Amino acid sequence: MAIGGPLATAIDTVWAAIRAHHPDVPDVVVAVASGSQGRGRGLRLGHFGPDRWEHAGRWMPELFVGAEGLASGPREVLATLLHEAAHGIATTREISETSDNGRYHNKKFKTLAEELGLTPARHQRCGWSLTTMPDDTASGYARELSILRRAIVAHRRPEHPDNDADGTEQDTDGTDTESDDDAAEEKAQDRNARPFVCGCPTPRRIRAHKKIIDAGPILCGLCHKPFTPAPEDGKHRPRSRQRS
Repeated sequence: MAIGGPLATAIDTVWAAIRAHHPDVPDVVVAVASGSQGRGRGLRLGHFGPDRWEHAGRWMPELFVGAEGLASGPREVLATLLHEAAHGIATTREISETSDNGRYHNKKFKTLAEELGLTPARHQRCGWSLTTMPDDTASGYARELSILRRAIVAHRRPEHPDNDADGTEQDTDGTDTESDDDAAEEKAQDRNARPFVCGCPTPRRIRAHKKIIDAGPILCGLCHKPFTPAPEDGKHRPRSRQRS
């Protein structure tokens, strides 16, 4: 059974559709490989890397898709592609949307993610890196979701078991973007954020402030249940699943 070829073709097709909606998203070389190897225990769902490939005398960016993330289905994969497309737009427009070696996603990234139709939420350490795809955006990509659904017939097994310690992925193409005052304000706000978990068998964990929760429930894109306050004893500590 052919698996890798049709999958890469499907991702190429979906990326072309995203570019049709958002012309500043650059052309890429697609790479599908393990997102759970290395010293870190986090699961990397995707990554956008500028100037990774040379083709016909010009440099091209790489779109990495973690093969373990395929297990979450076409909607989550499309959400990953849109997240990475936001990084692609930042490269085209020469916007510094990350800091801390690409780990921290600042408010400029939040704005780009919203332009792509995503709903960003804050992560305790990585800024506006948590992005979900609302129903109206999914409806606009119904054809592309169907293409992914047909192509995703397998997924890679993670290198690390589910009970490994929470980790973060390492990026190498970010630049410092926020002023010291902005960074200090962000860190001060993080100290007051509360942990929340979803209803998945292995719960996903986020941090959010009370005013965010009071504005309306934050739904998990996998189990479609709202995030609720995490237990105090820390028993529900999921392995991180990150897009970069």
